[in-house]
Amino acid sequence: MTISDDKLKTWADYLLNYSLGGVQKDDVIMIKGEHITWPLMSVLQDMVFAAGGIADVNIVAPDNDRGKVWGASIARHGTEEQIARVPEWHEQRYNAMTKYIEILGAEDPALSAGQPEQTAMAVMRADEEFKRIRLAKPWVLTLYPTQGFADLEGMTLEEYADVIVSASMQDPRELDRVEQQIYDVMDRSNSIRIQTRHPEDGRTLELTMNIAERGVIKCTGKRNFPDGEVFTSPNSSTVEGEIFVDLPVYNSGTTVQGIYLNFESGRITRYSAQSGQETLQKIIETDDGSHRLGEVALGMNAGIETVLKHPLFVEKVGGTLHIAIGASYPECYVANEGTDEGKAALDRMLAEGKLNRSAQHVDIVTDFRDGGAGIGVWLDDVQLAVKDGIWIVT
Repeated sequence: MTISDDKLKTWADYLLNYSLGGVQKDDVIMIKGEHITWPLMSVLQDMVFAAGGIADVNIVAPDNDRGKVWGASIARHGTEEQIARVPEWHEQRYNAMTKYIEILGAEDPALSAGQPEQTAMAVMRADEEFKRIRLAKPWVLTLYPTQGFADLEGMTLEEYADVIVSASMQDPRELDRVEQQIYDVMDRSNSIRIQTRHPEDGRTLELTMNIAERGVIKCTGKRNFPDGEVFTSPNSSTVEGEIFVDLPVYNSGTTVQGIYLNFESGRITRYSAQSGQETLQKIIETDDGSHRLGEVALGMNAGIETVLKHPLFVEKVGGTLHIAIGASYPECYVANEGTDEGKAALDRMLAEGKLNRSAQHVDIVTDFRDGGAGIGVWLDDVQLAVKDGIWIVT
């Protein structure tokens, strides 16, 4: 598979000059990914240097899912004490960068699968602080097509690459118009109610949560690329009820599908998966925050019709809804989390149970298009519907 230089340059230009707002002379831009994503990494670093900035190219080990502080090897052969000994230079490197680009795409996803539960959780906890550092700075994620990920989808590399690259060539600015109606309704709503159907017994399940006084975000390629969602973080302690999540999601080398969750007073009290149960358990049992909800969002990209397992794509499909197990997004609570006032407000809302912190933030997706498990979504008393591949107000 070869992606033309023109397409790589268009892709890189969107990431640097649209998503990150350009390159300044004092920028240190971390470009992180496995060596198999090198064609796009190479074009990005050339553009950064040509614009006068510094490109910090961070090549990720093939057994390290998402380039955490450690890969699978230490989880399999080391101890929790070893995992806690993160080298000082790692923190210095993350603090030194001003912007961040992560290129997802694995050569062999199986290398990070099947890690021991306790040490895998310890790696997640050790990585949490570095995730906070990068999320506090301008950042963007994109997905590069690889044979390993194509195999997970049951597609040829050429078929898979066509889906990924075609979506990544679309001008993201059109999403701003498409998402405006849903943004306006969600922004003035106090609650969201979600109904899904459990396929095993046909029961209608209902999940409710309070979203009052939360910031609502239109996603138009500034953080994920390609993009297309409207999201917020709910009042964590108000999530109540049940939900069935039908679309497959890839996580840590495993496909998880057919997820059932039961929430009581904001906490997941019962859960199951038709496939990937062990992986789901590792996610939820990571820490206290991974028993709570950090996000609710509506997929708004009508141009992504092929449902892929990778969360960067499946959560953007128009007519889907996703929730995230784990951490809330601070920008939904305060205008600037980097200030003393912002930090104090976040700490206060954490203590009040409104905000959630966790080493996990795992998006899981329900399909509300024809044939999916989704039945209906209401923002306060306003019912939404799916038309022409996007959510609309009925």
